[in-house]
Amino acid sequence: MKRINLAISLLILLGFSNLFESCKSTEVDSTSSSSTGSTTSSSSSITTALSATATTTTCTSTGVAQIVCLTEAFKATLSSTQLATTQLTYSKSNAQKWSNLPAGLSARIGISLGSLSDTQLAAFRNLMVAVLALNTTNEGYDEMIGNLVADDYLNTIGGGSDYGAGNYYISILGTPSTSSLWAILFTGHHYTQPFTFNGGANTGVTPAFRGTEPQAAVTTASRTYQAFEQERVAFAAMLTGLSTAEQTTAKLSGTYNDLVLGPGQDGKFPATKSGLLVSNLSSDKQALVLSAIKLYVNDLDASLAASVLTKYTSELANTYIAYSGTTAMSSQGDYVRIDGPSVWIEFSYQGGVIIKNTPHSHSVWRDHTTDYGGN
Repeated sequence: MKRINLAISLLILLGFSNLFESCKSTEVDSTSSSSTGSTTSSSSSITTALSATATTTTCTSTGVAQIVCLTEAFKATLSSTQLATTQLTYSKSNAQKWSNLPAGLSARIGISLGSLSDTQLAAFRNLMVAVLALNTTNEGYDEMIGNLVADDYLNTIGGGSDYGAGNYYISILGTPSTSSLWAILFTGHHYTQPFTFNGGANTGVTPAFRGTEPQAAVTTASRTYQAFEQERVAFAAMLTGLSTAEQTTAKLSGTYNDLVLGPGQDGKFPATKSGLLVSNLSSDKQALVLSAIKLYVNDLDASLAASVLTKYTSELANTYIAYSGTTAMSSQGDYVRIDGPSVWIEFSYQGGVIIKNTPHSHSVWRDHTTDYGGN
């Protein structure tokens, strides 16, 4: 009888041991989230809807007139209550209501994607397709989708309801017009993109925040996204391409665990530029700097991007690059900035929040004169 009881006890212990091992397998594996790894996630209904082909619209005009038309078409799908939430007065304080934190931790203005119907999401998609670049993997509109997919993944692995595509918000600040001041603000965790218009022209597309967790690729619905990896690789190429002496000049004395000019740090550009002056570089090394800048500017529709890129290219010789940490931009604490007469771009590689012990990126693109459309 004692032998029978002992056998039963062993079986019970083995059962609990197997159950424990099974539970352990659901924990986040930080090694799977390196820049070369890949994770798999289920599509949310939002990312599925936004990944569909844009629908036909009656907005046949071009430029700002087309954006006004598409904005009004989106507004027309909203109920009166939803419209009151979405259509707000233009003010600098409203335009500044963005963050890199999940919306549950830092409230946004406007209407959440999670509260939109499929018809409303289709109208939102048509608008964003008009202002962001298309058909470039992990850039422009595709980068936006990849960011939402990454946030859906965080939702499923322990982030909970604060994370996910439903927690991204769009607001219309001011009345859409080809003559007056107004703006579109799309903001959520790890992605903020404003578009400011005045007098029938686009007057500003910054501050634009980008980042992603995991930094690794996320596969969903037979599509793999790695929303912000090309930027990290471009910065590494820019820095590792420098000579030892150039790297010494470019290296900052301090350490940086996050961005200097992130949310809430408007207008606080350093009075003195630091690092290595781009005009002192060979033409091929200058091209690497410009390539990194282009990954931000070319997220925009070509017509919006062209004038911005022309300005930054003309100012490239008077632009500085600087970094802290390693030139590989692959370790927690690695940091790089590009600071020109107009352009300001920062990239910070920092510790994971939901996926521990694995770095993820934060980055911000600002403009010394046209943040918030110069307002």
